[in-house]
Amino acid sequence: MASTPFLELAETVQNMDDAPYRRDKILLCSAYLGSLQTDRDLELSAQFLTEGPFPASSGTRLSVGSRTYSTCAAAFCNIDYEKVFKPCKKALGDAVEAIEKLMANIEDARRKRNPASLTLPEIQSRYEMLYQQSSRRGKQQILRESWASMTPLEIKYFIRIMQSHPLPIHFGSEDMTEALACAFDLPAGRVHYTRMITGSWGRTAILCKNGRIEEATFSPFTPLDLMFPSPFQAHSEFDSSNFVAEEKFNGLRTQVHIKSSQVRLYSPDHGDITQRFPDVVQFFVSLGLPGTVLDGELCSFRNNKLLPFSLIQKRLKSKGSNPDITEKYPVLFIAFDILFDHQKLTLNLPFSERRKLLERRAARYAFPITNQFNIPSRHQIKPLYDQALARGNEGLILKRKDSSYKYGQRDASWLKMEKPPASLQAVIMYAHTDRRKRGRTYSAFTLGIRVDTDDRYEEEFIPIGKARGNLARKVRSRLNRKVKEYAVEKYGPTLGLLPKIVVELEYDDIQVNKRTKANYVLYKPRFSTIRWELAPSDTDSLERVEQLYLDNLEGHQLGQHSTPSFVYQNSN
Repeated sequence: MASTPFLELAETVQNMDDAPYRRDKILLCSAYLGSLQTDRDLELSAQFLTEGPFPASSGTRLSVGSRTYSTCAAAFCNIDYEKVFKPCKKALGDAVEAIEKLMANIEDARRKRNPASLTLPEIQSRYEMLYQQSSRRGKQQILRESWASMTPLEIKYFIRIMQSHPLPIHFGSEDMTEALACAFDLPAGRVHYTRMITGSWGRTAILCKNGRIEEATFSPFTPLDLMFPSPFQAHSEFDSSNFVAEEKFNGLRTQVHIKSSQVRLYSPDHGDITQRFPDVVQFFVSLGLPGTVLDGELCSFRNNKLLPFSLIQKRLKSKGSNPDITEKYPVLFIAFDILFDHQKLTLNLPFSERRKLLERRAARYAFPITNQFNIPSRHQIKPLYDQALARGNEGLILKRKDSSYKYGQRDASWLKMEKPPASLQAVIMYAHTDRRKRGRTYSAFTLGIRVDTDDRYEEEFIPIGKARGNLARKVRSRLNRKVKEYAVEKYGPTLGLLPKIVVELEYDDIQVNKRTKANYVLYKPRFSTIRWELAPSDTDSLERVEQLYLDNLEGHQLGQHSTPSFVYQNSN
């Protein structure tokens, strides 16, 4: 049976990118996946759409930088990189879009290409060849040979697949789940579960096609989708006796996968962060736990105190195992749930049963777990909340005793009570449009803080972070009108603005970043509101940002003496 041409996938993806509505994208993808005849073509299509050149579970990453394929494209088209290619890229706002247009319109490029209907397996083999090459020259040779057999559209998505995971067409995991469910007449929930426990979209697609999703099995080192809490509504109907409280730590949500001497750590987005925390790995290796998956939090901890999240960030930014960093910024993993134990997933067990199981494992193997507090009445929540904040934690998580683990969901079975987010007043310095959306709607913004009285700088404002403007329609429309009114420079899809529009920003943390002008960036900044009534002189200064950072770093947190945040029965 003949394999599917890569061009069919490229055309489908382009149609999905052009489709204005999510449902249209899903239907296009579903029709394409359902039409594929061989398991291998289906596996590769699902992989290319969501994971890139190689399965996410393989750990294989293809490294071909923008400079490599851009200079290669300029040479292929026989044009000057600086004088022709870079202006084209600036005008279109994207190197890959520029490559597609140049391949289609430059005579030399058209003459060099003889499209050969490369199949999906042949494309996969090209990616494998690129992976084996370490030099830029070797990679560019493979690119030239591959492009000579492709159409401009194929070249575009050949690059996109190796560059972006998933493809930048506003088509995420939920959409892929629905597309497979629609293509093979299956419940979306079963497709989601199958993808989660196999860790592979390609494998999931094959099981769906052949009606064998019941064969999917889980083993440690396939990161699971986590459950997240919903905000607590103070005035809602709430029977506190059905819940227990745990303190919400100011750390990094992490799942730890353990099987005897093998240990791996994963971030909420399934990123492998094992190498950043060799001390945590060593700790769990020494325990000799059987096959286990723990859900919990990595916290910075010293002198019996939980410390700010910014110290965890320093560990995340370190490259590989650095003994000095490990000693300077010690961390502790505190478990609050168990998702896999002795060859069985525990997701469907009630939380109270999972908790008992977690307590037994923690007592036997001596690792830290969260302390729990019963809340017979609502009046007991406020003192617990205040105690959590006094220890430098973010607040409380209230967990329903009879709830299952709602993986991949934000569910009201877990409720979070958090301290109000910190805020700053900033100006919009740059507005960025999404090139893939119709019209010129500006949806992302670079924000600046004031340095007009700071002798270290000549500018009035310098960047402090970038945020998306998730605003009501009327406010968004007014903002876009003002953006165009105050625009003074244009860089492809980006406008430089006069510093006129003041925004109140909320953020989670302030982090040191020596690569920026301010030496600081906001962690997870987001729009709170636009302060139309304020002038640029009303914005916050860099001095205030520096002081806020120091205040947070030098905060006076309570120690873990009485009724602690977590329990640790160290057998040593």
